[in-house]
Amino acid sequence: MTEHQPENQRFILEQDGYTCVLDYTLQGNRINFTHTYVPFRLRGKGLAEILVRDALAWADQQGLKKEASCWYVANILNE
Repeated sequence: MTEHQPENQRFILEQDGYTCVLDYTLQGNRINFTHTYVPFRLRGKGLAEILVRDALAWADQQGLKKEASCWYVANILNE
């Protein structure tokens, strides 16, 4: 399950003792997703997509304008 850590400006997803991370910056009503990281052992399981989609849903609920410096998030935004 994705956990939002607003004090660290990130979303995390923990599995099998490892942590996947999606970092962001917030400026006014704009959120910029800056970095996605999934540990090597967890790659290929769709965890980054879960993390990103949960974060994008949260941003929508907050009425934020979404931007992405991270190529992975940008690909999902452009679907």
